[in-house]
Amino acid sequence: MSASRATVQTERAVRQTERQPRRPRVSKRAIPYLYITPAVIFELFIHILPMLIGIAISLLGLTLFYIHYWTQAPFVGLQNYGIALNFGGAAGSALFHSFLITVAYTILVVGLSWVLGMTAALLLNGDFRGRGWFRTLFLIPYALPAYIVVITWSFMLQKDNGAINALLSALHVSNPPFWLVGTNAFWSMVMTATWRSWPFAFLFLLAGLQSIPSDMYEAASLEGASKWRQFLAITLPSLKPVNVVLLLVTFLWTFNDFNTPFVLFGQAPPPSADLLSLHIYVSSFVNWNFGLGSAMSVLLLIFLFIVSLVYLRIFQAGGASNE
Repeated sequence: MSASRATVQTERAVRQTERQPRRPRVSKRAIPYLYITPAVIFELFIHILPMLIGIAISLLGLTLFYIHYWTQAPFVGLQNYGIALNFGGAAGSALFHSFLITVAYTILVVGLSWVLGMTAALLLNGDFRGRGWFRTLFLIPYALPAYIVVITWSFMLQKDNGAINALLSALHVSNPPFWLVGTNAFWSMVMTATWRSWPFAFLFLLAGLQSIPSDMYEAASLEGASKWRQFLAITLPSLKPVNVVLLLVTFLWTFNDFNTPFVLFGQAPPPSADLLSLHIYVSSFVNWNFGLGSAMSVLLLIFLFIVSLVYLRIFQAGGASNE
């Protein structure tokens, strides 16, 4: 009896298994594509689709007269690009001036951020008491929201009640300058952006320094190499992969910086602080020329793409030659 009962239970289990719908099996090759599908969809709607719409708008004469009926804006082809690249005209001349300001701003901010980040990373790479507190303190500017940082600097740079001029007055400096007008506006913008971005360089470089074996420095010390010689012969070559990524990322972020000039100066920046991102914003949303503003944005995208491609090709070629 027990054997017959077991047989009946087995048959029932088999029948229930056959009745259950089989789950569709996913091949192992398709699993990675399923994982990245949500990211691809978000990338499509957040970046790719707006970029294509911007390219389409750059081919239209979408000005103030067609804002309400934007679908009726005339097709002008590459006319907006011609206006932007005509450096003899008013729009092209202003764009070229903004480009030069942005290049100078980017070089200074990226360079100063790297120098400060490297200095801090070298100082905190050693083993000493309180090292963790200093690392946390140095990362505060990077952890704070960008708008909070720039707003704080805008209060500090005020003429009458700013903290910087109050400090200069305490040091008996007569006639403290206006920091947010004239040529001083450019240097105020550089100071603000550098203070906000150098902790990122510090974090990158510190991680790179900790991956360098200490045996290399000990062997160099035994051979009589100075600290400066060790930095040139060991530290910099070992940090080359880190620096390649770091400089490219900070270059792209700084060249596209919009928060710093907009929060400091609003929609009417001084000529010395007219960065490309803010210049394009003013052309589009203040002057209501969305076609021209979109053309400028596309030109900026093409420029950054070419610079990034050439930059990576140069370092890839250098790495291949070293091998």
